[in-house]
Amino acid sequence: MKHLVAIVAISLIISSCKSNQKTDNQTTQNTDNKELAIKIKPVNTDYFITENIIGEISEEKVDLRGIETLCYVIKTNSQASEHQMGPWCPRHIDDGIEKAGIWFDNGKVYDVSGHFIANLDEFYDDDKWKLYKDDGSIKVTDTEEACLSAAKPNVDEDYHNYCVECLPEYFKNQITTYYIPVTPTYQNSSQRFGRGGIGLAFNGVKFDPPAPTHAILAAHTIAPLDDHGGHVNPHGGYHYHAVTGSTKEITQSDTHAPMIGYAIDGFGIYALLDKNGTQPSDLDECGGHSDNERGYHYHAGAPGDNQIIKCLHGTPGRIDLQE
Repeated sequence: MKHLVAIVAISLIISSCKSNQKTDNQTTQNTDNKELAIKIKPVNTDYFITENIIGEISEEKVDLRGIETLCYVIKTNSQASEHQMGPWCPRHIDDGIEKAGIWFDNGKVYDVSGHFIANLDEFYDDDKWKLYKDDGSIKVTDTEEACLSAAKPNVDEDYHNYCVECLPEYFKNQITTYYIPVTPTYQNSSQRFGRGGIGLAFNGVKFDPPAPTHAILAAHTIAPLDDHGGHVNPHGGYHYHAVTGSTKEITQSDTHAPMIGYAIDGFGIYALLDKNGTQPSDLDECGGHSDNERGYHYHAGAPGDNQIIKCLHGTPGRIDLQE
């Protein structure tokens, strides 16, 4: 099929979102009185791991901020297949890093070994931290009831000073439905994330906004990620807060970083580093930029940033959860 390239004025970007056309588009943005060509790449559903998708990926016209938009409808149980989910919390202060996940603070990633748990009072300079008992065993939310009580902004007092761990099987029957524009539309101003998440990895697992570390730490709890950047909560099951290279990637023909999924606005998300280990120097406030091969797209933040992308430059789709 011959690809059509349409040059449209920025005032017509919203109208183009209604089109069913799935070929590459190009729009022009006026920046400092200079025209900057922004190439638009439609979503490629062939990249998704079909075994992780519930049913077939379908198309549906959806009202997005008052505009009827053709979207792909993708349903998943948010269960990773390329890697093991977990572990998260160690069980004893003598446990090594192989029995636990990771935590982040001020842009750095730390292994949550038993030693790390035992020294949280020094790490945070607060003597109220003590997640372990006198026998060295660590207090872990090891039931679904405990998970529901602790994995929320207002942590139940009974679960202060706990290592918060929820298991994927608690919520394996939840269905998350993503409505992602077939062809994204670039907006000059940044947009907030759509309700429920920021995007989707090719394995059907959700990319989430930053973990609410203020609420977590306020209860003297930590909720470790596994080594793959994911953990579990009651509102969406397993999800990622960091990109660590564990999921399906679409390798690029040049030295550019591989593609790892789609943002909820339909623009691609790529890893941070290219094949030479270099990160882009021209990213905008959302973590995106444009080139001739991929059009506008995002790059994931470093694992310790607690921020996969910071905002959107396209009209966000929608994420619905059926519990």
